[in-house]
Amino acid sequence: MGQVRTGPLLVDCEDVAWFRDQADGARGAAAALGRRTGLGERRTAELGLAVAELVTNLAKHSVDGSLLLRAVRTADTAGVEVVVVDNGPGMPDVPAARLDGVSSVGTLGIGLGAIGRLADVFDVHSRPGHGTVQLARFWPRPVPRDLSGREPAVGGLTRPISGERVCGDAWATRVDPHRPEGDTGETGGRARTRTVPDAGHAPPSATSWAALTGLASPARATGLSRSPVRPRESPRTVPVRAAVAGPGQGVMVMLCDGLGHGPMAALAGQAAVQAFRTSDSRLPEQAMQDIHRALRGTRGAAVAVARIEPDNGRLLFCGIGNITAALVTATTRSNLLSHPGIVGHQTHVPRTYEHPLPAHGALVMHSDGLTERWTPADLSGLLTHRATVLATGLMRQAGTRRDDASVVVAKELW
Repeated sequence: MGQVRTGPLLVDCEDVAWFRDQADGARGAAAALGRRTGLGERRTAELGLAVAELVTNLAKHSVDGSLLLRAVRTADTAGVEVVVVDNGPGMPDVPAARLDGVSSVGTLGIGLGAIGRLADVFDVHSRPGHGTVQLARFWPRPVPRDLSGREPAVGGLTRPISGERVCGDAWATRVDPHRPEGDTGETGGRARTRTVPDAGHAPPSATSWAALTGLASPARATGLSRSPVRPRESPRTVPVRAAVAGPGQGVMVMLCDGLGHGPMAALAGQAAVQAFRTSDSRLPEQAMQDIHRALRGTRGAAVAVARIEPDNGRLLFCGIGNITAALVTATTRSNLLSHPGIVGHQTHVPRTYEHPLPAHGALVMHSDGLTERWTPADLSGLLTHRATVLATGLMRQAGTRRDDASVVVAKELW
């Protein structure tokens, strides 16, 4: 396990629109998005060429193909990502397919090669019989030095239910800076030392709220239910000892599934993202409390918050509602425990659990727009690709069109 890279690259993503069988609409939307994000005239034209090639390939090769256009932003720069996913026959040899002159339908075979030359990042995963995922990212010219050769540590995507234009699911991520020992960052900037008994490996239900958080009364502080939650052990999830945030740097990840779908669900998702980004809480359960307060007056939501601490080789997790979360490797899946409830309405006292970070693994979180009946075998080959490609591949494999859907993945941080 290593330290978080100096300034891990995190991006904000705005999923603008999904397109199916709308080639002209996709090209026009790409041009408009390129102008809006400030790519510049030439770079916007190159984006349009790439989108034209991608939608042409969808029409010729794919089954149930879709194209997602979205804006990606760092603190200083905005760009455009194009994500393409299909359930077609797949490509048995991706490197060969990216060579100019290779075609399975008698064309010139310059599509994938051209896209690879135009895009700053072009990542393709294809599995024969299961379909293909493609990711192309375009930054303005010149590429800012802090982006050159760097890949976002967290990636995800959202997709609205069929017939809706907005999605009630949302996700966000942020980095917590290193703080000196004793400064929790949760007292308005004033350092406060907490004495926390060593809970060993007892389940969190055996640890008092005061010992876990340093707060005297959860009901007065948050308005949450006083009823304690006693998590049940299961073969899928074993509660680990209660934890407090470590003194080192950590990456926080949040996923929200607003109840129902449509504009009102989207408002709940947006409120959760705003509360998460403005919260200075380092412990997932306390970030959950901030989100809970922000979602009062909305429909409410299912929410999961994770904190990745590479220095300590661990992940801290708090989930309420029907969010599936797991630490996965090529051969294993360890589910993370969430409790019943609706954030913003009635829920139990949130709890934080600690889990060891698996070597060569990834954190995967998704809403119930995906079935949870997937296995590591369904991610075959995806763990070696970028986080967004892994998230898209899982949505293709396990997603349904009967609900909003979202997936967020964190990998290569440890």
